[in-house]
Amino acid sequence: MPAPLPPYLAAYPASLTEPVARLLAEGRLGEALRRKYPTAHAIRTDRALHDYVQALRADHLRNAPQPSKILFDGKLQSVGRALGTHTRIARVQGGKLKTKHEIRIAAVFREAPPEFLRMIVAHELAHLKEGDHDKAFYALCCHIAPDYHQLEFDTRVYLCHLAAGGAPLWPAAV
Repeated sequence: MPAPLPPYLAAYPASLTEPVARLLAEGRLGEALRRKYPTAHAIRTDRALHDYVQALRADHLRNAPQPSKILFDGKLQSVGRALGTHTRIARVQGGKLKTKHEIRIAAVFREAPPEFLRMIVAHELAHLKEGDHDKAFYALCCHIAPDYHQLEFDTRVYLCHLAAGGAPLWPAAV
């Protein structure tokens, strides 16, 4: 029986996690991921990420609030199961309450396939319109990234690979 997986796949049924555990135990999980997602995205800077997120927002959520800050965050790598965060910051300015939105993507995804980045950005953008992880929220995620659920699973599989001591699969060119 394969060793238990890291907690990234805890919410998934055994029928999905057992093949992942088997590949991990055999040392072939990274190879399987590289075969499915052969290339990394080219978005390396916070400015490029900002432009990418704003373009997706303009294409899919024209009426959503404008995020004031969008960046890769090195601190999110160590947080349990967070792939990215969306934060609402409310401040009183004069007699009005102003809300700013921040989107932060875990720095580990600076070197990942474009599909993984799109899924994470879709998730954080959906929070601009829907606060809870409910049916409407996931419908919005699927509107932005039609294969959202598969990509979320594959992204969590990659995190299992890293947690088990695997090397990054899409390192930046030196």
